[in-house]
Amino acid sequence: MPSAMIALIQRVTEASVVVDGETVGAIGPGLLAFIAVQPEDGEKQARRMLERLLGYRVFADAEGRMNRALSDTGGGLLLVSQFTLAADTAKGTRASFTRAASPEHARQWFDRLVELARDTHPGVETGRFRAHMEVRLTNDGPVTFWLEAR
Repeated sequence: MPSAMIALIQRVTEASVVVDGETVGAIGPGLLAFIAVQPEDGEKQARRMLERLLGYRVFADAEGRMNRALSDTGGGLLLVSQFTLAADTAKGTRASFTRAASPEHARQWFDRLVELARDTHPGVETGRFRAHMEVRLTNDGPVTFWLEAR
């Protein structure tokens, strides 16, 4: 199976990340995206993931249908690195992380995704890479989707 950057996105009314008692990122209405980088991911996957994050239609239109994207609403985007999304959980009772990128590779491409997002969309916030984070959110719906960018 070809490599794919992974995002677990949640439509939120608010979300924040706290590290050591300090809020390091916070948004109002928008998307919280947990991001996992896999070993073969690079520029193509980062650009495709941003396209998907900004264009995925999860917000209601006037008729209440999910026909509006983050790029339409101008809502916040909170990006949080989460290598555990790349876990292999097919066997046993403990996850294997062989499908997750090394910390160095993951940081490079997570940071690139953040850079691309900030160049394109207002209101982009992040957690802190490799930190123990408390992620606080109010899921709106609930609406949660798994996205891949190949």
